[in-house]
Order: sequence, then structure tokens, then C-alpha cells
Amino acid sequence: MKILQVTNKVPYPANDGGAIACMNLTRGFALLGHDVTVLAMNTRKHFTELSDIPESVKDWAEFRLVDVPAGISAIAATVNLLFSGKPYNAVRFISDAFSKELKNVLEEKDFDIVQLEGLYVCPYISLIRKYSKAKIVYRAHNIEHEIWERTALLTRGIKKAYLKILARRIKTFEREFLNQYDLLVPITERDGIILDKLGNTMPAHVSPTGIDTTVLIPHSKKLEHPSLFHIGSLEWAPNQEGLIWFIDKCWPKIHEKFPNLKFYIAGRKAPDWLARRFKAPNIVFMGEVDDAYQFMNSKSIMVVPLFSGSGMRIKIIEGMALGKPIVSTPIGTEGISTKSGENILIADNEQEFVSDIERLITDNKLFHSISRNAIEYIQEKFDNLALAGALTGFYEKHIS
Repeated sequence: MKILQVTNKVPYPANDGGAIACMNLTRGFALLGHDVTVLAMNTRKHFTELSDIPESVKDWAEFRLVDVPAGISAIAATVNLLFSGKPYNAVRFISDAFSKELKNVLEEKDFDIVQLEGLYVCPYISLIRKYSKAKIVYRAHNIEHEIWERTALLTRGIKKAYLKILARRIKTFEREFLNQYDLLVPITERDGIILDKLGNTMPAHVSPTGIDTTVLIPHSKKLEHPSLFHIGSLEWAPNQEGLIWFIDKCWPKIHEKFPNLKFYIAGRKAPDWLARRFKAPNIVFMGEVDDAYQFMNSKSIMVVPLFSGSGMRIKIIEGMALGKPIVSTPIGTEGISTKSGENILIADNEQEFVSDIERLITDNKLFHSISRNAIEYIQEKFDNLALAGALTGFYEKHIS
């Protein structure tokens, strides 16, 4: 098959959930022998030179990058709020330059599948219909309006009011594009159910983000045990909210019980105000690490305190693949059919977070049991090549 992946950011380097979700599937398609093209918006926030993409990655697909500023400004957001009914998040990615290049790509190649990576490239569906007979796939990385509804619940004042308006607009925006595509590919079963309730009637196939077990290899050669760690994008509001909660509510109690224990925080683009919050006893802020998997392998217990967001938390999948016992929230493990006490520990509040971490530190049998079961679960359910094969089988059934 000839497959075009359309995305609102360059998926290389794959250092956040959206990029990993896109890139792993690109690799899976390529290894299965499909002809893949990736058309990506090259935004100011995620700018990448084409020459920076390694030749080994270019072997998987032809990458076409289009400069789209997609800048964020308070003035533009205010104007949008007052004079537009569209969500500001979405209108930033509507670009004449991108439309032109998309048209060129569709006229150059006869695609079987055009896969839209996320909600914010759905406005290009009508253009794709005009210039291609390909099946259009909406790959829903998450439920966008849910992210902002949950974030609004955790905020106050004017910001809360703004986020509630934004969430309503995004929900309307999501509904506008329901059934304009031919096929729906949610990343989690839960997301698929929500989209069906919103009105989806098109054929759907749940396809989680897979992992490459030849890359994610667990080892404990330089393991610091016990130790806590968190890794993730530190410009992402749900990560910020969760970390602040954990540092304020849980860390003082943990530090009192285990005064020599260190909590390592790694992630890219931490704002200065957040980095200042990390200046607490035995918290070690690493910033962006050169090798995320090496960092994860060197620490023992992963904490993922999430209270907002949507979709699938890929860092949890990666942590489990590396055999890390993880303590997270019910929202953190949404879309992943984990079992608390078997392959992960799920905590509802600060008392449970502190208690679960204490159990993993003091109960060696529990620590190793969770670790072993996590590895087995991921290898069984999230093999990238198997998931890519199942998805292309779904596509082939609908294009034949």
C-alpha cells in the first residue's frame, strides 16, 4: 500500500507521545513493506531541519516538511476568543502553505490511505477528497476536549473560565469532523467508545502505540535502588500539574520516611517557574536527558501522577517495557488494561501514593513481581510490528 501520514508537527526526534505514536507506526509500516510518505508541519515549537533526520530514519519514509509558524500569543488568543467560534488550538494549524504542499503530494502520488495524525489536521479532509481517491483515516491520538475539560477542573479564576470555553469549542470542533473520514483508528478502546457516543458511525479499529522490544531492553547494570523518577515533557500542562501535586503533597512524607531517597525528574522545556519548584530536598532535576531509556534503566520506581490529559501515556508503556514498577493514577493508566497490584500500582490519592511507594521500597518480592509482570504484559500486548500488521490488515479489507 501507499500510505500518507499527515501530522501537525515533525515526528522526529520522537521525544514526546505524539511524535512517538506517529514515528513508531511509520517504522512499522515500512518494515512491513509499505510505501510511506510523511507530510508534516514544521512549526516554531517543534522545528526540525530535514538534514537533521538520519538516513536510517529516512529509509522508512519520504519526509516532506512545510514551515507553518503555528505561533502562540496572548493577543491572538484574545482576538480568537472574542471574534471567532473556533478553538485557538486548531486555527493555528490552518495554513495556505500546507494546503498547497498537501495538494502537490496528492497529485504526485496515488495513495491508498491518507492517515490524519490527530484532530488538528482534520480541516484538510475536504482538500484530500478533492485531489485523492484514497481512504481517509482519522487516527485519534486522544479525546482533545477531554484534556481541556480536565485541565479546567484543576484551575481557578479567569484561566478556568477561558479553558471551559476552549474545551466547549474543541468538543464542537471534534463533532464537526465525525464521519467525514472513511475509517477511524482510536489509540485506545476507551477513546473509541467515547467517539462512538459522540456520533461516529464509521468502521473503527483500535490500534495502540506499539513499542520496539529490540530497542527497549531492560537492564539493571547501573540501577540505583531505591530511587524514584519521572520523565516526560515538562511543557505539557498535565505533567506540570501532576508533578507540583506530588512534590507538595507526597514528597515531604516520603522524604521523611526515607531521608536518603532521591527523586529524579527528567524532561524537556521546563519553564523557569517549574524548575524553581524542583528545588526541594533530594529532588534532582536532570532537564532533557541524552538517552531516555538509559536514564529510565538507571532508576528503579517510576511515578506518573496525572490528573488530566487523555489518550494513552506512552511513557507508561515504555516504563513497563523496561520493567519499571510504576505508581500512577487511574487517569494515568486510562486506555491501558493494566491491573493494579499485578503489573502496576494505581493510587487514587496522596495517602495511597505514599503507601505504594513505601511498599515498593521495602517489599523486594513485590518490586520484582511488578517488574516481571510489566515486561511480559507489554511484550504480549504492544509489539509494534504486530500492531502495525493488524492495522494494515484492517486497511486492506476496506480498500479492496
